[in-house]
Amino acid sequence: MAYQIKKAAVLGSGVMGSGIAAHLANIGIPVLLLDIVPKELTEEEKAKGLTLEDNQVRNKIASSALQKLLKQKPAPLTTKSNLSLIEAGNLEDDLEKLKDVDWIVEVIVENLDIKKELYEKVDAVRKPGTIISSNTSGISIEAMKDERSEDFQKHFLGTHFFNPPRYLKLLEVIPASTTAPEVVDFMVQFGENTLGKGVVIAKDTPNFIANRIGTYGLLVTLQEMEARGFSIGEVDSVTGTLIGRPKSATFRTLDVVGLDTFMHVAKNVYDQTEGEEQKVFELPAFMKKMIDNGWLGAKTKQGFYVKKDREILELDPETFEYSKAKKMKTPSIEMAKQQKGLVNRVKTLVYAKDRTGEILWNILAPTLRYSAELHGEIADDIVAIDNAMKWGFGWQQGPFEIWDAIGVAKSVEKMKEEGAEVPAFVQRLLDQNYESFYKEEDGELYYFDGDGYKPVPVNEKVIDLKRYKKKHGVIKKNSGASLIDLGDGIALLEFHSQSNAIGLDILQMINFAVDEVEKNYKGLVIGNQGRNFCVGANLGLILMEAQDDNIFELDFVVRTFQNAMMKIKYSTKPVVAAPFAMTLGGGAEVCLPAAHIQATTETYMGLVEPGVGLIPGGGGNVGLYTKHLKGLPNGVEVDYQNIANKVFETIAMAKVSTSADEARDNNFMNFADGISVNADHQLHDAKQVALSLYENGYQAPKREKIPVTGDSGYATLLLGAEAMFLSGYISEHDLKIAKKLAFVLAGGKVPFGTLVDEQYLLDLEREAFLSLVAEPKSQQRMQHMLVKGKPLRN
Repeated sequence: MAYQIKKAAVLGSGVMGSGIAAHLANIGIPVLLLDIVPKELTEEEKAKGLTLEDNQVRNKIASSALQKLLKQKPAPLTTKSNLSLIEAGNLEDDLEKLKDVDWIVEVIVENLDIKKELYEKVDAVRKPGTIISSNTSGISIEAMKDERSEDFQKHFLGTHFFNPPRYLKLLEVIPASTTAPEVVDFMVQFGENTLGKGVVIAKDTPNFIANRIGTYGLLVTLQEMEARGFSIGEVDSVTGTLIGRPKSATFRTLDVVGLDTFMHVAKNVYDQTEGEEQKVFELPAFMKKMIDNGWLGAKTKQGFYVKKDREILELDPETFEYSKAKKMKTPSIEMAKQQKGLVNRVKTLVYAKDRTGEILWNILAPTLRYSAELHGEIADDIVAIDNAMKWGFGWQQGPFEIWDAIGVAKSVEKMKEEGAEVPAFVQRLLDQNYESFYKEEDGELYYFDGDGYKPVPVNEKVIDLKRYKKKHGVIKKNSGASLIDLGDGIALLEFHSQSNAIGLDILQMINFAVDEVEKNYKGLVIGNQGRNFCVGANLGLILMEAQDDNIFELDFVVRTFQNAMMKIKYSTKPVVAAPFAMTLGGGAEVCLPAAHIQATTETYMGLVEPGVGLIPGGGGNVGLYTKHLKGLPNGVEVDYQNIANKVFETIAMAKVSTSADEARDNNFMNFADGISVNADHQLHDAKQVALSLYENGYQAPKREKIPVTGDSGYATLLLGAEAMFLSGYISEHDLKIAKKLAFVLAGGKVPFGTLVDEQYLLDLEREAFLSLVAEPKSQQRMQHMLVKGKPLRN
């Protein structure tokens, strides 16, 4: 049977259920969101004359969950209009509607009897072949499917999302003994290709993979802190980004999760284990007292940390008083910061003979052993365990990757010296004279399975640039960028400067890349796999030249930038931009002239130059204005002033999209541009688009004159800015920037509706940019951004 999910239902509209519904709506799948019927009326409902039989009341729980989606932060919806894809209902009146859906996700209370009662009702109305899954984080999948029909059992499994579902990559798929293999295969493919998740197959064990190991690691850390007298702030200062973990480290993470939630997760394993393992899952007494006090973390504004008078205070678990948060200061931390790369940093810290080394070794060593002991019990291979920890808990390295980083033989020797028992799985590796759990050969990655090495399974849509370059090399490279042959006649231009900031090195490579592709390739993709696509032009370089009053040099750089963007736009072969994460300033300017944009869902695009006292200088103003014009149908009367107003507002307010969908709303992208839900598939998707454009006879756009609003349009644009200045919303320097921007967008001193050359507008843009660069207040803004990392309002 070929499975397809065209419509879904989510049963349970709490934070998790509504979040899953939002994620499905974000990718275009209509969702039915059902919850229980309220047992009593509120005073407000009574005053309105409503009864318990009114639909408005009966659907109230799911309906109010939808309204909360619009207010939640971070936003579960990629654009507010996606809410229209979710229909609210209730579990009594609307169960019949389940016969029209292809996938039913249960996200109700964690109680086996209540779940089984609901499944009995679902089984009576669902059509054969409908997939049913539970988002449980701990109840046995096997126990839930008992007493159900054969078709239900065949199509039932666990699909454990991590919260918030839009942002966290992990999806644990947990088959029951009766789940048809083709259903598991389909859900893995659907999870990766449609939901955009990193999918791991987990076994039906307490808390599955990520929560089992993650909770163990957090509790070991709590116990280590208590036993050795470290402070909460000290532990967080060494268990976060320093060792490749999220910035929230240990105790900030617990505050965000909520101590009550964490207690339930820990109790779930505690109740199902015994002996030494069970002891670890017992919460320390001080944490139980915090829960009794209602100090649950972020949700109660007090937990391990509390904010008072703008200062962050940490809890003393002995006295239960708060004091200023402390940081660990040891020689090994300073040494580690000077090391290149995470692997060298972790190795330096773990073996250090100081307090940092002591705590990190005592946290990591048991967690690594625990992960190895669970190999085969919670998952079939180490790849699933490592990926679960990276995708679910934000670790840069999974347990077995960490073990490789610190040296398996060296760490095992130290464990044995301390009298620790080494798991049989690890001993098997060493007995075969292997040195690591992973090895790389000819650009391919292999993992140890207990007997030997097997290739790490990879979705054909995943291109790992680091390994790809090792295997295939590069066409040409300089300090800022590389040109790579992606195969099938498509080349890739990869940025790899500091923060992927655009300097002359990248501009030179853009020129070379377009020339090379026009001669020898079918198309070009501009993309990379850094932390962000591109945060803009090299601001430090611009400021340095401006302070030296080197306007001639800056004029050359801006011309070069603009010319490179025009080269992208008018290339005879298709250029596809693949932006993701921060795509700001010059990063957005690279995308606007491309034949196609293939973004990821989480693409934050904007022209933010006013924040540093400038306006876009690489063609961004003209690019965004013409992108608006290009999206209009032929033969329709166009309101050029309205378009100029929108573009002006977007740039002057430095609006940044909070998703690729919102980038469409802001006209940085149009509906012909694409969105890759799975960020790992983006380069593959961009390559396919470039090939398709070429094979369908791609032709470069014609150079056409552009209609502008001229003098009257300039005056209209300024009205709003001057009103904001007079109201005190913007500063005098903001107004100066706004005037320059308005002049460029209006096309200067020409009559309304005049058709002007693109180059004319680019020249206006360059002149305005250079005049602002010379302004002392703009230079102060640039300096502030470089030093503080945030805009200055002067």
